[in-house]
Amino acid sequence: MAFQDFDVIQQRRENERKQKLKKRITIGIVSSIVLVGMVGAVVCAFVQYGNGASKGNKSPGSRGTPVVTAEKAVKSMCIPTEFKQTCESSLSKAIESKVATTTQPKDLFKALMVVAANEVGKAIDQLKTLKFETPEKKAAFDDCMTLLGDAQEELNASVSLVDKKDFKGIYDLKPDINNHLSAVLSYQETCIDGIPDGEEKVAVGKALVTPKELSSISLSIVSAISSILKVFGGAAYGKRNLLSTKEDELPSWISNEERRILKADTPSHAPNVVVAKDGSGNFTTVNEALAAMPPQYEGRYVIYVKEGVYEENVIITKKMVNVTVFGDGSQKSIITGTKNFADGVPTYQTATFAAIGEGFMAQSIGFRNTAGADKLQAVALRVQSDRSIFLNCRIEGFQSALYAQTHRQLYRSSYITGTIDIIFGDASAVFQNCLIYVRKPMENQQNTVTSQGRVDKNEDTGFVIQNSRILPEDKLEPEKATIKSYLGRPSKLYSRTIIMETEIADFISPEGWLPYNGDFALNTLYYAEYNNKGTGAPVEGRVKWAGLKMIKKEEALQFTLSRFLQGELWLKDRDVPVRYTLFT
Repeated sequence: MAFQDFDVIQQRRENERKQKLKKRITIGIVSSIVLVGMVGAVVCAFVQYGNGASKGNKSPGSRGTPVVTAEKAVKSMCIPTEFKQTCESSLSKAIESKVATTTQPKDLFKALMVVAANEVGKAIDQLKTLKFETPEKKAAFDDCMTLLGDAQEELNASVSLVDKKDFKGIYDLKPDINNHLSAVLSYQETCIDGIPDGEEKVAVGKALVTPKELSSISLSIVSAISSILKVFGGAAYGKRNLLSTKEDELPSWISNEERRILKADTPSHAPNVVVAKDGSGNFTTVNEALAAMPPQYEGRYVIYVKEGVYEENVIITKKMVNVTVFGDGSQKSIITGTKNFADGVPTYQTATFAAIGEGFMAQSIGFRNTAGADKLQAVALRVQSDRSIFLNCRIEGFQSALYAQTHRQLYRSSYITGTIDIIFGDASAVFQNCLIYVRKPMENQQNTVTSQGRVDKNEDTGFVIQNSRILPEDKLEPEKATIKSYLGRPSKLYSRTIIMETEIADFISPEGWLPYNGDFALNTLYYAEYNNKGTGAPVEGRVKWAGLKMIKKEEALQFTLSRFLQGELWLKDRDVPVRYTLFT
C-alpha cells in the first residue's frame, strides 16, 4: 500500500506540473502577442508621423510619444547650426510634406539639402522678374543666374552622394560633401557681390536669405557629423587615418594616365589635337580645339598648344571634364586677353581663361590679362574646376589676377604675378613651390597677395602657400619703401590663409596683413604663419588681430596637401615631387 500511495501521489504531482506548464505556455503566448501588438502600434504611429504627420495627432503631450521622438530628432539635427529656427521649421515641414521619408538622420539631412535646392529654384524664379536698365547690371544679373544654377547642381550632387551611404557612412564622404556645400555658399555670395549697389542688389540679397541659411545649416551638420552620430546612438568617428608613409606624392584622384603626364615636362603620349598659330596643327585657336571635343568623350582629352601668343578668351565648360591643356613653356605658349571691370565687364567675366569642368589640368602654359593696373579687376585665370592641377604655369595680371573661385585646386612650381588681391576667391587651394611676384601698382595703391573669401566657419576652404617665394618685381623693388605691400586682407568674414615654409622678402610691410574695412572680420578670420624665412618673415611687428595665429607644427600639419585637400592618399612621383607633408 505504501508503494501504491506513493505512485498515486507521483502521478497526481506529474499531472499538476503538466497543467502548470500548459498555463505558463498559454500566458507566454498571450503576452508575446500583446507585446508584438504594442510594438507594432508604436512603430506604426512613428512611421505615420514621420511619413505624414498632417493626418492627425500632432499635438505635443497627447498620446503622441512618436511626436516627441520626431521633435527630438529634428532638434538633435539642428543642434550644430546657428539658424535653429530655420532648421527646425524646415525639417518639420519636410516631414509633413514627405520630403523626409523618415525621421532617421540620413533622411533629415538629405531633406535639408533638397529643401535648400528648392529654395534656390524659388529665388531664381523670383529674381527673373527684376528689371535691369543698364548693360552692366544685366551682365551682372546673368552671372548671378549662372551662379545660382551652379549652386542648385552642387546641392543635388550632395544629395546624390548621401544616397550612396547610410548616415554613418556619410562620415567618409564628409570632405566631398563639404566641398560641394562650400561651393554653394560661395556661388550665392558671389551672385550678391556682383550686383551693383542699389535696389536690385537689396532684392537679390533678400531673395537669398533662406537659401543661404539652409546651405549653411547643411554645411554645419556635415561638419558636426561625428557629434550627431553620438546623439542618435551611433558610434563616434575619430580622425581618418589616411596618411601615407611616403614623402613626395600626388593625390589619389589623379589617374595613372595623369601621373604619366606629370612625370615629364610634356605628356609622353600623343595629344588628341594640336593647336598651332602658324597653321601646322589641327586648329589655330584653343576655342576651335574645344569645339571639336566629342560631347561624351571618355578618358582624358589632351590639347597641345604650340608656341605662340593666342589672343582669345577660353572657357572649359562644365561638360568638358578631364581636359588637359599643355604648351611648350609658360613663356612660349600664352593665352592672353584684356577684359576688365573698368570697361564695364563684371569681374566674373573678365577671365582670359576659365576652367570649370571637373579634373582640369594645365601644364607649361601661360595665362595673361594685359588690361593694366588702371583697369581695376582684370582676371587672367578663373578656376572653378574641382580637383584641378596647374603645373609649371604662369599667371600674369594686375588687380585680381588669379580667381581661385571654388573647389580643390593644386598649383605646383608656377609663377603668379599681380598687384591688389593677386589671388582671391573661396577655393581650397594649395600653392606649392610657387614664385609669387608682386608688381608696382597705381599711385596711392597698396598691394595684397591674397584676399581669401570664406563665408562660413564650417567651410573647408582656404589658401595655403607652402615652400614658395613672395618677392617684389624689378619695378617695385626701388619703391618698396613708399609702396606698401601685404600678405593679404579679408574680403569675407571667415577669410582663411596660411603662409608656411615660405620665403618672404622685405618689401612686405612688418604688419603683414591689411584690414579690409575697419575691424571687419579681424576676430573671425583665420590667418596663420609657420616657419617662414626671409627678411620679411619676422613676426614681431605683425598686427595684433585675434584671428592671426603664429602656429606650431601640429597645427601646420592640418594644412598640408594630405590633410587639407581631403586627406587623400598620394602616390609617389619623383620626377615632379609634390610634397604632401611639411618640408621641414
